[in-house]
Formats: sequence, C-alpha cells, structure tokens
Amino acid sequence: MQVKKLELLAPAKNRDIGIAAVNCGADALYIAGPSFGARESASNPIEELEALCKYAHKFGVRVYLTLNTILYDKEMERAVKMAHEAYNAGCDALIIQDLGLLNADLPPIQLFASTQTNNRRAEQVSMLESLGFNRVILARELSLEQIKEIRAKTSVELETFIHGALCVSYSGQCYLSSHITGRSANRGECAQPCRSNYNLLDGNGRILVKNKPLLSLKDLNLSSHINDLVEAGVTSFKIEGRLKNVSYIKNIVKYYRGLLDNIIENRIVNTESNLFIQTSYGKLYGGFTPRPDLTFNRGYTELFIDGDRGKWQSGESAKNRGEYIGKVIKINERRGANFTFEYNSKVLLENGDGLFFVTPSGEIVGTRANVVSGNIVTTNGTESVPAGSEIYRNFNNSFEKELESNMPDRLLKVWVDFIYQDSVCRLECECEDGEKCSVVIGSDFGIAEKQERSRESIKMQLGKKSDIYSFEVRAIKADLLPFFPISVLNNGRRSLAEELNRRREERIERERREAGEEATMLRKKANRNGSVPDELDYRYNISNSFSEELYKDLGAKSTDKAYEISRPSSVELMRCKYCIRHELGICLKEEEGKKAGGPLFLENNGKKYKLQFDCKNCEMVIFG
Repeated sequence: MQVKKLELLAPAKNRDIGIAAVNCGADALYIAGPSFGARESASNPIEELEALCKYAHKFGVRVYLTLNTILYDKEMERAVKMAHEAYNAGCDALIIQDLGLLNADLPPIQLFASTQTNNRRAEQVSMLESLGFNRVILARELSLEQIKEIRAKTSVELETFIHGALCVSYSGQCYLSSHITGRSANRGECAQPCRSNYNLLDGNGRILVKNKPLLSLKDLNLSSHINDLVEAGVTSFKIEGRLKNVSYIKNIVKYYRGLLDNIIENRIVNTESNLFIQTSYGKLYGGFTPRPDLTFNRGYTELFIDGDRGKWQSGESAKNRGEYIGKVIKINERRGANFTFEYNSKVLLENGDGLFFVTPSGEIVGTRANVVSGNIVTTNGTESVPAGSEIYRNFNNSFEKELESNMPDRLLKVWVDFIYQDSVCRLECECEDGEKCSVVIGSDFGIAEKQERSRESIKMQLGKKSDIYSFEVRAIKADLLPFFPISVLNNGRRSLAEELNRRREERIERERREAGEEATMLRKKANRNGSVPDELDYRYNISNSFSEELYKDLGAKSTDKAYEISRPSSVELMRCKYCIRHELGICLKEEEGKKAGGPLFLENNGKKYKLQFDCKNCEMVIFG
C-alpha cells in the first residue's frame, strides 16, 4: 500500500491571518514577502515571515513564499536576495512564475511552478518537471479528465485550486489590466478590469447587453469534487484569497479541513492501493461550525471540472452577493431617513446584518439592517428598493461574532508513561507525529498513604493540555506511588511540551534543509535541451536576460519580450475558457448562435475590445 500525503494549502495576507489558518487546520500556507508577489497589496516584512514560520512549524505546517511575478533585469539581484532571506527565515518553498530564476543563484529550497506559468497541458507540466520543479500548480480551468491525463504523463507533485475567486483569463496570459491602466497582472498590480461593467456590441455598434460585468466569474467551489481530485492524483488543495480577511480564512479553511479529514480518517478513496495521511500534525477540537455561504462569494461555480459548461458569469454584480434570503414583498412607511420593508423568507435577519438587493430592473443596492422585528426590517440606508427585489445577506453579524469568539483547539495527542523506579520519577512520552522524549521530575518523594488517590492525581494532572499538546497517561509503572505535589506534576507536563517543541523544531529544520538540498541537486541535473513543447502557443512572458537565456537553451522558437516590455499593437489581451456567446445562449456551434453570428465587441469608457471565438478549442479571445 502506498502512503500519500494530502495538503490543505491556505492563503495568508499577513502573519496573524496565517496563524488563524494554522489554528483552523491548514497544512501549509502561501504568503508574500516584501515584494514580487502577485498581490502587491499583500506584502510582508521578512521578520513577519520568520515569526509565522516559527509558529507554523510547531504543527509541521509548511510556509511557501510567493515570488511569482515576472522580473526585470534590474530587479533580479533584489529578488534573489529576498529568496535567501525567506529561506533563512524558515520558508519551505518558493512559488515562482519567472523561469529566469532557474538561472539565478537561489538558496537550497524547493521550487513550485506558479499557476501563472499557464499549466493547462501535460506537455507544459512535463517541461517544468524536467527543469527540476518539485510541484506544479495547475490551471483552474482543467477538467478531471485533463488532470488525470497530466497525472498519467508526469510524476511531479500536482496542486490545484479548490475555492475562491476566479480570473476569467488563463493565469499568466492576461494583459488587459496592463493594456488599460499600465498595471500588470504579471507584476502583481492587476486593476481587475474583469470586474468592471461593459456593454456588448455587435458589428453595427448596436448594444446587445448594457452595463454588466460580462467578464466577472462566480467564485470557485469544488467541495463536492475533493474525492475525485484525490483519485485524479492531486495532493495539494489550494484556497485562493491572499487579500481576504481573517473571518473568511477561518471559515473556509475549517470547512475544507473537515472534507480532507473525512478522506483520511474514513479511507473512502482508493483504500486498497493508497493510504492517505495529513501532511501536518494536530487535530481540531471544538470551535465554530463552518458555513462557506456566509462569507465572501459572488455565487459559486464548479467551472469546468466535470468537462461541461455551465453559467459561470457572476450576474448583475461583481461584488460579494452572499446567501440568498428571499424577496421584498412590501415597502412600509419611511421612518425618518431610513426605509422599512417586509420580506418573504423563513430565514430571520438580525440587527447589523449586511444586505445586498438586486431590483427587478437589475440595479444593485447595498445597506445594513438596523432594526429587525420578525420579517420587518428597518435599514440604516436612505436608498429604497421596490417590491420584488431579491435579498441577499453578505454580512452575517452573529456568524462573524462566532468566528471571533469560538475558535477550535488544534492539539497533538501525546501518550505519557509515568515511571517511578529507584526513588526517581521519570516521564516518558510519545507524540502522534512520532516524536519521543523523557524528563526526570524529581526523586526522594515520600510514599503516598492513599495509593489510589495518588494514581488518580497523576492521571488528572498529567492528562491535561500544555501548549499545543493534549496529554494522556498511558501507563503508571511503580510498585508503590510517591506523593507528588500538584505543582511538580504540572511542571513535568510543561517540561515535556517544551522538549517536544525543541525536538520537533530541530527535526523540521533538518528535514527542510535536506529537502532543499535535494531540490537543488534535482535542478542541477535538469535537461534543458529542446524541452519546449512544439504545441505550446502562448507567450512566455520573457522579461529579463535570465529567462531569455533559459528559453533559448530550451529550444524555444520564439523568445519575444513580455507584453509589459514590448507592448505590441496586436496581441491577445486575454484568452479564456469562459465564452460570452455560450453564456448568452448564442454559441456558434448551435443554431441560435449561427443566426446571431458576426463580430462582437466589449465597450468600456469609450474603448472597444474585439472578441474572437476559437471554437476548435472552445475558447474566447479578447483583442485591444
């Protein structure tokens, strides 16, 4: 039977959010350093990374640095310096987009190929594996069958997104933000033009759809396909959200922790050939019940995971819609500056809830519930909505309070043997992660008059929580038990916790450095002779002499400069699995679509963008 580790990978905007993710069950974290992360507004000083690594490693949780923008020549030295600083701070791997870093003087650390390297074909994944990457992060748009094909043709670790916001474009192949604002997605500065409103025009300039976020997708939720993804060969399950707040991270991480625990503990996936285990240590006890619908989402989609197209667009708004409540049935008399309404749902709103209305005409109105009495709500907003408006709750006040006040305990189980021999008392323990240690807690204690009471006292005092451990007395080995002051037993338990922490810290640091050295050797042995697949037809985002040299070694037919440098007049600004024609029911493969053929354009602020439809590959392309 083959043992495989399953990893729940959580985002961390900062140290505190990272710690919250660890406490809610994450096996690994990804976080940015001071610069060069694909979310410019989520940067962190090296000191914060070091503090997070120290906390995370207590549970065997790994920390990955996102160094996943393209780099210019003048930045390469600073990026390499930051990679060394992150390694010295305790980071376990680098997530990179710019392959030029393979030609730089990196520290001995594992490398993961960012989803920004456009990993949607087995040939690309195979190339990255041949270059010595330890893991490849797959494109979000893949189906299970495509993931299985990649797994069959490669042996590198596979990571995939399972939850969170979706870019409409294939990652790393979007230049729309750079084209419009000069802020490049490949430089961590995306202005998110896909969340803006557009008009859809035909070739005659007629408006087909007016002022709608036509490029904004719903959020990904693959919770019902976790078992399928495990069977397909994925071992790391990634939650998107390095800009999300702490309540979002707590809720979503704990939810997926439960799903992976179900696979690991109940052995419900391929139990005959594989045994799945958690990559980190410690189980969750107690805490809030996670509810993904109650934190930020634009509605959920499973995208292309089952190989079929659904309705992926986020609707009338690109904002957080939240959970559906019901409809407004009556607008009551206005009370002062606020308005009051009645609604038709069994779901009761509460004071302080955030409300999101979609009117019958498609208008979006947001406000907050001020006073709730049954199904009558007075808001603290001045803008009214008509009867028939749909109501969503995008801030659940009581749930937010529960997330803040009812955190789970993450604990490692430790079994303790109490041994009293030759007038010396020794505690020996074994932790669930395999770590063992012993401490001497005293000698020359007098024999207890009441042996059973002494036995119960030992069990009770040693069988408590200390730091991150849940201790349990496994055996008491003594002819006659001494009398122990409670303080001595408590100090003994704390000494065991300190010794376990010290040993684990040393072991994890040793394992981290050994893994990094192996990764470095793997990269040195990489084959760079003609490794670029002929079938790849996307831009390489070459932005420095390091990456240009690498692609030449790989035999690339084209080494064009990245869009951010060359800014060509005619280039794909975006290529998408999502298709506006399909979304509107006018797919060119269908009769209705053939009747409605002809050019289509998106328009925003007087600028037009031509749409082309690659029906052979079932993709949409946007040109400037």
